[in-house]
Amino acid sequence: MKLGVKKLSSAVRLALSLGAVIAVGASSTAFAQDTSNSTQDTASTKQAQTLQTVVVTGSHIRRVDLETSNPVVTIDAAAIKATGKLTLGDVLQSLPAVTGGNINPQVNNSGGTGGSSVGLRGLGSQRTLLLINGKRIINQDPNSIPADMIERVEVLTDGASSVYGSDAIGGVVNFILKKDYQGAQVSVNYGESDHNDGASRGAQFTFGQTSDKGSIVAGIDYNKSDAILASNRKFSQNSVSLYGTKSTPVHSFIGGSTFIAHGRVQLPAALQASLGCKYGVANTGASGQNPATDYHCFTNADKYNYASVNLIQTPQERTSLFVNGTYNLGEHVTAYMDAYHNKTTSGFQLAPALYGTAYGAMISKDSYYNPFGQDFVPGGNDFRVRLVSAGNRSANYGTSTDQVHAGLKGDFTILDQAWNWDAGMSYGHFSQDLITRGLPNTAKLNADLGPSHLDPATGQVVCDSGAAGCTPFNPFNMFDPKSVAALQAAAVPAISNRHRIEKVYSVDVNGGLFDLPAGTVQLAAGADYRKEYTNSTVDPLLLIDPVSLNCTLGSQCASPLQGGYTAKEAYAEVFVPILKDLPGVQSLNVTIGDRYSKFNLFGTNNSKKFAVEYRPINDLLLRATVSDVFRAPTVLDKFGAATSDAPKLSNDPCNGITTAGNPACVGVPTDGTFTNTDVAAGQQIKGVASGASYAGIPIGPEKGKSFDWGFVYSPSYAPGLSASVDMWKIYLNDTITTIGAQTVLNLCYAGETTYCPLIKRFPAGNVNAGQIDNIIEPTGNLGRTDAGGVDLSLRYKLPQFSFGNFTIGVDATYLSRWDQQTAPGSDANAVYHDAGHFMPFGSAQAAACPSGGGVCLFPRWRGQGFLNWNLGNWDASWRMRYIGRFQNGSKSPSQDTFPGGVCYYEGKPAGNHCNATGLVFKYGATVYNDVSVGYNIEPYNTRVDFGVNNLFDKQPPFLYANNTLNANTDPSDFDLIGRYFWARVTVKF
Repeated sequence: MKLGVKKLSSAVRLALSLGAVIAVGASSTAFAQDTSNSTQDTASTKQAQTLQTVVVTGSHIRRVDLETSNPVVTIDAAAIKATGKLTLGDVLQSLPAVTGGNINPQVNNSGGTGGSSVGLRGLGSQRTLLLINGKRIINQDPNSIPADMIERVEVLTDGASSVYGSDAIGGVVNFILKKDYQGAQVSVNYGESDHNDGASRGAQFTFGQTSDKGSIVAGIDYNKSDAILASNRKFSQNSVSLYGTKSTPVHSFIGGSTFIAHGRVQLPAALQASLGCKYGVANTGASGQNPATDYHCFTNADKYNYASVNLIQTPQERTSLFVNGTYNLGEHVTAYMDAYHNKTTSGFQLAPALYGTAYGAMISKDSYYNPFGQDFVPGGNDFRVRLVSAGNRSANYGTSTDQVHAGLKGDFTILDQAWNWDAGMSYGHFSQDLITRGLPNTAKLNADLGPSHLDPATGQVVCDSGAAGCTPFNPFNMFDPKSVAALQAAAVPAISNRHRIEKVYSVDVNGGLFDLPAGTVQLAAGADYRKEYTNSTVDPLLLIDPVSLNCTLGSQCASPLQGGYTAKEAYAEVFVPILKDLPGVQSLNVTIGDRYSKFNLFGTNNSKKFAVEYRPINDLLLRATVSDVFRAPTVLDKFGAATSDAPKLSNDPCNGITTAGNPACVGVPTDGTFTNTDVAAGQQIKGVASGASYAGIPIGPEKGKSFDWGFVYSPSYAPGLSASVDMWKIYLNDTITTIGAQTVLNLCYAGETTYCPLIKRFPAGNVNAGQIDNIIEPTGNLGRTDAGGVDLSLRYKLPQFSFGNFTIGVDATYLSRWDQQTAPGSDANAVYHDAGHFMPFGSAQAAACPSGGGVCLFPRWRGQGFLNWNLGNWDASWRMRYIGRFQNGSKSPSQDTFPGGVCYYEGKPAGNHCNATGLVFKYGATVYNDVSVGYNIEPYNTRVDFGVNNLFDKQPPFLYANNTLNANTDPSDFDLIGRYFWARVTVKF
């Protein structure tokens, strides 16, 4: 092992010394380590003894029962700490019910914000609602919530639109805050990978006071993690792609992008004939001024290896303040408030900027340094280069999140029935500043590359325009000192900002209506008014041109957005006890709920729910729920303006076409020789992501149903044993999604003409006739989504032994179905069966994925297991994370994702090259093992924990660069860091 032992040991010794110095007072506390399908055992016992009613996530009804019709997984604070993770997103993404593409700090291109997403059932974070104490929050990023603020996390794995409204389709994650806290606690922690990088450090301070007048809990939480370069790991240090032809077996090569350091030039016809290729590359060290000797034909070996300068962990630093308090205004009225502030700084690093005709570059044929006698302009002869000599692209984010919930709550009695009420408001504010660096000013470069000549009097090359500051340079050798100077002069940072505000006013009541022989009929009802507002500003240098779809700084263009909407909602939920204490019927209960929603932009909706709980015997609970689910489009979905994107196409249906008339193939030659060169080279194309209105696409809410049925068995003959099985199914119609470039192209080709205006090809007669200039990728309602599977859970607290106490547990999810339909009921409909498959970047399947870093993985099985041990002041935990086997590719043409890449286009007739179709790559299961051990030092009220995550240094599956966007693998699901050591010292006052 290559652990930075000295550094880690020193940090632990220092923390221990500090703990010994500052420790005082109270007795030690042993932290439990468990993840269960009910709340903590101690809490359950206390609640059962006092018959205290609680509201369990998934319902507004107050119940004594903790096991209800709602399938809820609970993670307590001790289990969170046992993972050694500093953020809640890292903990939640390992849940078996979380699958599909998700963002986290390992995803360099999309994870530079420092945030993480949680997508239950593979439906994306936009369909998983995050709550704090049952209240909405503005930021769907769990990393922004201070982990030390949380007592437990309740995860509802069932649709809950009838309870919580829009977005609660895949489920709900409810963060329950600490309360009734007495004393103070300080923790410090440090971690480092086996490669001596990716260091993390953190500190937390929490204090609380509880009295008859109320309670308060407050604290500060700080953590920081360092970046890790992809070059520091063997699997990610090179961009390794696959290639094959009819005569050449599929094989791997180190390549990457066709935007290369020495430039790729579309050659004049005469030079194409002499060299035998369409594109040339300047030889290393050549000036690029002599076409006959300075160039060779472009091949895969010339591609730019962008991998090494990317990150497999983005840098992040967070500081959070939090408070949760109550004050008793009287015997029956309490004022409450919880609030937190989070400040996150983060960033990402990408390979050097792209400069080329696709992004607005223009090189005049009359430029002194242009030896080809032809213009290089958008829509004309192609030129592309990677500005390596100008340095890497990077971005820095500064993100602030503020959330406040406040109000009054109390209780009263009507006709001997107890009632509770709550009237409150929520205010959330999110702000993010972005500084983008490493992008050249294209307008400045284009001016320098206009007509120019050599001034014989001075021996200097000057611009014909005579414009001040115009300095000609050689674009065919970007390492020439004059070229480097020009790039540095044109590089300027860009500053953008976006912020959101959310206000919610709510009133809720719940209590008993009347008594039946089986119990009390209970009602929960309420109403709320919600207002959302979004505003974003974009640096003028990044403003996208609506015609060229380019901007001054080239390839990362965007548009401002301002808008909002209001929602008025009311709900009612009734709990009816039908039977009780009869032979064969220990209890039978029914819950009926309905929620009415009215959005000023999208109209009205009713979401209903019907749930049944049946106990034939006390040990067995049978449960079933059917509920409506729905999600309204967001402001961004509806009004999002154009933003640069770089999608990849896995195929072009117009390749080799011999018939005219298909609107997807406008400008494509019909002699059978056409091949999309970007597809053949595995190159990303120019895309523009936008909201529905910008693209002229109608959009409305998505609606569907959620079904859940199963059982919980807790046999009395085996105390401490509990098992549950829940089968589930969700379907969505009119799924709201970003309609990716591949899907836009496929739908248009198949006859869905609504999408055809979004495709722009170079026209007939152009030197690039038929090649794709750009594709607009709108947000819209795309078809139908069907998902289904089974959740399994087992807990067993073994009888006490002389050598310690043991608790074992397993959670698993089997995904039986995850299907996408693009256009149900039409000839253009495509059905993708994604369960058990990896959907690579650029595939039509991934283009409709709900979220993530450009890829989607849906393994059949995902699981977690743990074994906890405790003896006196010692305890230990072993945890297992399981990601089941999967495959990429299919023998079925309709399901093929082209994992073997596509054949390189050599300028020859279509019959001489091919797509590597019908390949299937199968991958085995991935298992991660994490261990931790802790000891309570009683005399000093101090606890020490040490752990190793990914104990056996399991490496991620190698998926190849042509299938992924980051690190040759899937950073959304797999561990890229490797073996990781961590330690923590906690002192209680």
